[in-house]
Amino acid sequence: MRFRPGLLAAVSFTAALAASPLLIAAEQAAISKGEVNVYSYRQPFLIQPMFDAFTRKSGVKVNVVFAKKGLVERLEQEGRNSPADLIFTVDIGRLSDAQNAGVTQSVSTPILTGAIPESFRQSDGHWYGLTQRARILYVSKDRVPADESPKTYEELADPKWKGRICTRSGSHVYQVALTAAMIAHHGEDKAKDWLNGLKANLARKPQGNDRAQVKAIKEGECDVSLGNNYYFGLMLNNKDQFAWAQAVYPVFPTLAGTGTHVNIAGMAMTKASPNKDNAVKLMEFLTSNLAQQMYAEQNFEYPIAEGVPQAGLLRSMGKLIPDTLDLDKIAENRPMAIKLINEVGYND
Repeated sequence: MRFRPGLLAAVSFTAALAASPLLIAAEQAAISKGEVNVYSYRQPFLIQPMFDAFTRKSGVKVNVVFAKKGLVERLEQEGRNSPADLIFTVDIGRLSDAQNAGVTQSVSTPILTGAIPESFRQSDGHWYGLTQRARILYVSKDRVPADESPKTYEELADPKWKGRICTRSGSHVYQVALTAAMIAHHGEDKAKDWLNGLKANLARKPQGNDRAQVKAIKEGECDVSLGNNYYFGLMLNNKDQFAWAQAVYPVFPTLAGTGTHVNIAGMAMTKASPNKDNAVKLMEFLTSNLAQQMYAEQNFEYPIAEGVPQAGLLRSMGKLIPDTLDLDKIAENRPMAIKLINEVGYND
């Protein structure tokens, strides 16, 4: 059961049960000396700098397994013999799915609860947000004057934008979360009306990722798109996509008159964590000012801990005033959001 960084094939729970109990105990004892093991849906280059800083500060080595999918299922299969201490992912839905699968455990310390606002952590401590990612509008500089751009998500359903909006699939977790927030604020009927109106205003069938929508604006296919804020920085730092970013300006719309819809990248302690003390140390480090600022500067995501300054590019994009809706409410409304998206045939 030794943890191997980079290994993507799931460990067989049956094989684990068949192994010698003494061998398992010896292996877990070896793991527990100065290490912490992470299963991550986040790409290594996004989080490795923070892990390296933690190791320099604490002397605790961080081992990481990265996969695009299947880590929750892997934790379920490994059961109590799992070597993983923490799971990292993006989107409240994926964090909620891990909790609902029974592969996380509650953890609470004064440092964690002091750094992370209540709306960005699970009430019993099953997951904690690490960064905020705002779902903003990218608007054509050439075709939409700033004083005429949409200022709310609700406005995207206004017929004035017919044939002028591009989005990715309505079934993608980012779009599902926004729809779930719409339900939480306005109720199912109004959320469904909004989805119908937004669909009617699409310039093309939903397709591609967030950056592909900005490219479509650059090419004149649409005038407004939905996308996460950090893609602006990523495009500006990509020579092949720089022109796309230069063709748009960001708008931070409000939802139900509150603030901009945000989602999170977050972490949860696994139910079987063999290195719990080191896992807590890493969780606490990642909520520190140093780690939060590193996230902001390297990944263009907003700090979640209070009092941490934003990176220069984030400040230049405009002030983020996040919607204060508890993320638990968004998680609760995801099944209904998916149902409504399918009912209106958003992706057809």
